[in-house]
Amino acid sequence: MARVRQYAVAASGQWTDEEEGRRRLPSGEVHAWEPGRNETVCGLSLSRSQLVRFPHVGWPDTFPESGGAADRVRRQCPRCASVAGRRGHDARPRWHRTRPRP
Repeated sequence: MARVRQYAVAASGQWTDEEEGRRRLPSGEVHAWEPGRNETVCGLSLSRSQLVRFPHVGWPDTFPESGGAADRVRRQCPRCASVAGRRGHDARPRWHRTRPRP
């Protein structure tokens, strides 16, 4: 049986939301990240890229229509979005092979 992966967020910046009890939230460019790994889904090293980890924020919360932690997110990594899932008006369908053999 396939395991469903839960992706967290790593971002280039952070801000504190005073209304929700001083909760740290991502800002700037966001990447999908699997907790327990030292790199993003697209292959960037977290420490060398100086990305801040947000294990309490899920990847779907970074989409503007979610109303979650997307207030100050400027850009989502397109490589991470293609792997972790993408939604929105500019979303392309996920790639899949329809006929593997001629």
